Amino acid sequence: MFRAIPSERQRGQAGFTIIEALVALAVVAASLAAIGSVVATSARGTWRLEAHLALIETARAVMAGLPKRDGLAPGNLSGELAGHAWRVDVLPSPAAGLDAAPPVLWVPQEVAITVRSPAGAILRLDTIRLSRRASR
Repeated sequence: MFRAIPSERQRGQAGFTIIEALVALAVVAASLAAIGSVVATSARGTWRLEAHLALIETARAVMAGLPKRDGLAPGNLSGELAGHAWRVDVLPSPAAGLDAAPPVLWVPQEVAITVRSPAGAILRLDTIRLSRRASR
């Protein structure tokens, strides 16, 4: 059997050059950097969404814990729930002072619920609740 001895030129072409390896590494590094950037952005967005949902859930829990219509007196309440500070302000509605021609059983009250997260984000819910008018 005849075996040809590779010449010097053929031996040098049997693999990758250092330039080709460096270009491949640069492409891989750029791809990994782009993927890392997308993952970091997604993680930040997820964290912000979770923080906002925690604010909303705390506000809902505070609203659900408010007294019934007849027990909600003007004034304010405050406290802390799951690390979130909250405050409820109950004010008579400006329309409540108007005398209607027919006597009304219900008067509106403005209820403002403010929740502050440990990070400092604030959520405020403003609503109107009806309460039974006190007998005259």
